[in-house]
Amino acid sequence: MPKTGERVDPFRSFNFLVELDGIAQGSFTECSGLGSTTEVIENREGGDNVTVRKLPGKTSYTDISLKWGSTTSTELWEWRLQIVQGNVVRKNGSIVVFDLANRTEVARWNFARAWPTKWDGSGLNAKGSDILIETLVLAHEGLMRV
Repeated sequence: MPKTGERVDPFRSFNFLVELDGIAQGSFTECSGLGSTTEVIENREGGDNVTVRKLPGKTSYTDISLKWGSTTSTELWEWRLQIVQGNVVRKNGSIVVFDLANRTEVARWNFARAWPTKWDGSGLNAKGSDILIETLVLAHEGLMRV
């Protein structure tokens, strides 16, 4: 815990790692979708006509989107292909953020029972020099900051 008056800098968003059960894909360029939403159930109590009580309902989790520069590795594509062929293989994983020196883990989000819902390849352009980017979207059943 920082002391009063001590400067605490926010974490940098560029120094992260994605861990997936049994998949050693590295160098993701972007990760988005770390979020959850809890439905609000409005309930009126008898005799109290002025106030509506708000109760928590179902919690849902935002799909995680991963982007990386295309390489010869096909592990993530093959995982997606299993889903297309009707073989649902779920994996647990983590998004890990490191300090600027890339030595110390400073934040971690674990997600559970994920499976790829979508794969996108980058557009191709003979006039450009951009890196070929692949995108994989993961549906999952839980997100926990540890």
